[in-house]
This record gives sequence, C-alpha cells and structure tokens, in this order.
Amino acid sequence: MVRFKVTLTENEREQLKAILSKGKHSSLPFRNACILLSSDEGEQGQKASNEQIAQILQINTKTVERLKQRFVEEGFEACMDRKPYPAVKEMKVDGDLEAHLVAISCSKAPEGYTRWSLRMLADKMIELKYVESISHETIRQVLKKTKLSRGK
Repeated sequence: MVRFKVTLTENEREQLKAILSKGKHSSLPFRNACILLSSDEGEQGQKASNEQIAQILQINTKTVERLKQRFVEEGFEACMDRKPYPAVKEMKVDGDLEAHLVAISCSKAPEGYTRWSLRMLADKMIELKYVESISHETIRQVLKKTKLSRGK
C-alpha cells in the first residue's frame, strides 16, 4: 500500500489552525483541516495513524488516505476546495432535430419493413445530414420523451 507523507509548512499549519478556530467554514474544510493537522509529519506535527484519525472524526480510513494523496499530488489549495464537477456535455438533440426525428418516425417505413427500427432512424438522421453521428439509444430516449407510439 502506498503511504503518502504529509509535511505542512508553517504558513499552511497556521491557515489550518485558523479554520479550526473560526466557526465560519463548512464541514468539508473543517474536516480536511483536522485530517491534515493530525497527519502532519513535520517538525511541529503530531503524526497520528490513518485509523486513529478516522476513528476520532468518525469517517472511513479511505477518506483520510484520499485526502493525503490529494495533498501530496495536487497541493494544499486543492485540499481546501471541493473538486470541480466535470463539464456537462452539450445536448445533441434540440427541438429542431427532435421535430425531424418525429416526422421521420411517423412517416412510412422503408420498403420491406413494417415500421422504423431505432437503428434505421439513427442511420436516416445521419444520411439526411441532420447530425454527424447519433446512437440508437439517443433516438430511443427522444421518442420515449415524446410519448410517440411507433407501433400504431
């Protein structure tokens, strides 16, 4: 198991003590300050084991290990803030594309078929250059949202 060594500078130690002494912080920075101060292996630190820290704060030892790893790999500031959420992907289907899809699915099925399949609709949307690529699952979700009965 990889063990991460937390060594705080005097400035970082003072910032963490300030967080603990003031009551105007959310629980995450407060908890992280407790963990980092308790696991400090510097000259003024009183190193405690991950299990001891976890037991005192009533958290999982994995939480302590992850924070120590984050401190070593990303630095002090990264430990005091929440991780940013990943960017939300843009929706491929807008109202215009949805209207075209519904119109195609309501039209007569191709020769030799009784009705449109989701994969055939996806291929047709690409063929008509409404989109560069689209999956049959996206087609299913759009048609489900419109409550369209393709079987009638």
